[in-house]
Amino acid sequence: MSAAYDRDGFLAAYDKVIAKWPAEREAVTVPTPYGMTYVNLCGPRDAPPLVLLPGGGGATSASWFAQVVDLARTRRVCAVDLIGAPGRSTADGDRRLRTVDDLEAWLHALLDGLGIEEADLGGHSYGAWIALHYALRAPVRVRRLFLLDPTGCFAGFKAAYLLKALPMLLRPTPRRVRAFLDWETGGVPLDPDWLRLQETAAGFPSVKPVSGPRPAKDALRGLDMPVLLLLAGSSRTHDTYEVAERAGAVLPRAETEVLSDVSHHALPQAAPAELVRRLTEFLRS
Repeated sequence: MSAAYDRDGFLAAYDKVIAKWPAEREAVTVPTPYGMTYVNLCGPRDAPPLVLLPGGGGATSASWFAQVVDLARTRRVCAVDLIGAPGRSTADGDRRLRTVDDLEAWLHALLDGLGIEEADLGGHSYGAWIALHYALRAPVRVRRLFLLDPTGCFAGFKAAYLLKALPMLLRPTPRRVRAFLDWETGGVPLDPDWLRLQETAAGFPSVKPVSGPRPAKDALRGLDMPVLLLLAGSSRTHDTYEVAERAGAVLPRAETEVLSDVSHHALPQAAPAELVRRLTEFLRS
């Protein structure tokens, strides 16, 4: 049993975080066979598109607030709320997201609806897992790929992380969400509005996320596009250096960097200057 979902409280918390975006932010809803996808847009309309996918849980597209000002100087940022996860997208289409094939079809429809033929694509955590699978299946639509502390792509979760997350997953409540985040981030100061958004997402009527095995090594060796892999040095989610080693062994055009003193769930809102610098350089290259 989860906490009673307070829709008004969640939307108010969402809007408070999204208010940290630049004033020129726009929002659109894009119809897809899987439901309406809500996208926050920012940056010059004629700039190259950058599609951002958030992590799971209560991340939402709003969580990119700490990077969007810098990224929107040279890119048309398109930050997506995942269908079936907390956010403003709705899983009310004729089809349900159940497989990686469905995720591919959903992103095809989303890019088509946004008028995007080819984009730079990236994501955090679960969003990075989606982005990597899409780049492997639809490389003609992805110019560059960036993966921000990706989960399930190159190595598994730590057992201690799964055990710590289990109470929150079985019965999500605001208190359990806060306790879990305090543990994973080491108690470092986090944006209070972002924290409130995570708490109010407890009990959100989400659907089971699509999952699957890690991408095959042969497929990863054939990924012929620039890839930026930014890893959280203090992540409790997985072994950071195991991820770096495994990714480096299979990705032919990857740049990998470990961001020290930041945890998995503190990204991307913690926004260390190094993250913004590396990502901006990568997109300009």
